[in-house]
Amino acid sequence: MSRQTYAIGVDFGTESGRAVLVDVRNGQEIATAIYPYANGVIDEKLPGTNIRLEPDWALQDPNDYLDVFKITIPAILKESGVDPANVIGIGVDFTACTMLPTKADGTPLCMLPEWRNTPHAWVKLWKHHAAQPEANQLNHLARELGYSFLDRYGGKISSEWFFPKAWQILNEAPEVYAAADRLIEATDWVVWQLTGVETRNECTAGYKAMWSKSEGFPPNEFFKALDERMEQIVDQKMSRTLLPLGAKAGGLSQQAAEWTGLLAGTAVAVANVDAHVTLPVTGNTEIGTMVMIMGTSTCDVMNGEHRDELPIVEGMCGVVDGGIVPGMLGYEAGQSGVGDIFAWFIEHGVPGDYFEQAKAEDINIHTLLEREAAKLQPGESGLLALDWFNGNRSTLVDVELNGLVLGMTLATSAPEIYRALLEATAYGKREIIETFNQSGVPIRKLIAAGGLPEKNHLLMQIYADVTNYEISVIASKQAPALGSAMHGAVAAGVEAGGYADIASAAKQMGRLKTETFKPIPANVEIYDQLYAEYKVLYNYFGRGENDVMKRLRMLRHAALTA
Repeated sequence: MSRQTYAIGVDFGTESGRAVLVDVRNGQEIATAIYPYANGVIDEKLPGTNIRLEPDWALQDPNDYLDVFKITIPAILKESGVDPANVIGIGVDFTACTMLPTKADGTPLCMLPEWRNTPHAWVKLWKHHAAQPEANQLNHLARELGYSFLDRYGGKISSEWFFPKAWQILNEAPEVYAAADRLIEATDWVVWQLTGVETRNECTAGYKAMWSKSEGFPPNEFFKALDERMEQIVDQKMSRTLLPLGAKAGGLSQQAAEWTGLLAGTAVAVANVDAHVTLPVTGNTEIGTMVMIMGTSTCDVMNGEHRDELPIVEGMCGVVDGGIVPGMLGYEAGQSGVGDIFAWFIEHGVPGDYFEQAKAEDINIHTLLEREAAKLQPGESGLLALDWFNGNRSTLVDVELNGLVLGMTLATSAPEIYRALLEATAYGKREIIETFNQSGVPIRKLIAAGGLPEKNHLLMQIYADVTNYEISVIASKQAPALGSAMHGAVAAGVEAGGYADIASAAKQMGRLKTETFKPIPANVEIYDQLYAEYKVLYNYFGRGENDVMKRLRMLRHAALTA
């Protein structure tokens, strides 16, 4: 690298988007800017209307994504003073599956006046769970007809994924489905907006749209079996041409150059997913290291070795050849609610005097509760919780399950409940780890990334104690954005001052903190006992012995839609 070069990574999260400007030589983060989405998560009513959404809906406004480019990239260029000529590449990542219907030129239907007031014309966020009936039927028919692709997804396709959401559009708003020339992942859509050229990536297709490198998409006959109108969905509204991670999707268009202040023609990497793009930020791409990207939800990703026969891991979100790093099998699992659970409790379950105390001490309410919860010994609260407040992604793949807190008395305090919720998410993580290990996919190391490891050290110590793994933490506070910048540097290539592949970029640009969280043996012993009780509840409520959660959910839905 004969000249100083930089790359930009843009990370589209659930509540906001952020851009980071990175030194390609060493991964140093030069400048960062964050843009909170103007319309955030749309789960009650459409913006500017009184049109209310049904339960389990979660939408977004694609204009917010464009504003991320228009606001954050000029901001980091201004802050850093870096010459745009020295920015060699840009990469993006996104929550997934987040998908939307568009016209042939990429215009989202919800941006057209005739569709603005139609909910199905908007972006369906990853945590849009209203397509559960479609997911149930898809899984039933796939098993009944003998299709093997379910094995690559631990036995079930989630309602969060592409085809249940597409099918829900067709079932409930066939006019929207008919008007949509394209159904596309939001991560591919934003790359389309940067380059002016539609491309699709192997990562989201593999994990969220039932595609594999060896078999492609399921055959048209399968989609016809679901619904005759869906027979040609891949050829009519998607694409069979997919690009590998790290490839160049195209050059920055003149319009996007005007939005961002970058030079037209700057290399734009193929789209990626927030979790998968983070693994190289650890500094290596070795087999057996599970990276937990911990935020509103948690996504777990890991590289594995190629095998003649793929192992079946119950409830995994997928195993994709090249899904994380080209040439390796990439595994994904996760939890649908983590940080969201803690935020819910703070908003709805914490008495006002705790907020007053936090204000008096000039500290964050989370900081106060973490401090008070840390004073408790494992088991001292007498509480045990199930972490299903947003359903269960792995290993049960069931969004109709709900949260539970067991053992409360009139003396139970807010810090006790807070600690029980932290512990519940750790038990859910242990369930995932044990399932992988027992399925012949060993997890040798645990690494954490995301906002939660930075903010809540008690949470990370609990995870170490519950799982009995030493946990390292990625050094970057903006790990997905840094990972996207790495892919931008790979898309630019060696001649431009970047890298030949993501493994080379990881060695130079990724790193871990020196601090780790080590299991405390006395705590491990107690948490083993608590986890055994968690497993009893997990199986009782999650595996059909008592479906009271689903019956309650049905009654709620009936009341809300009456």
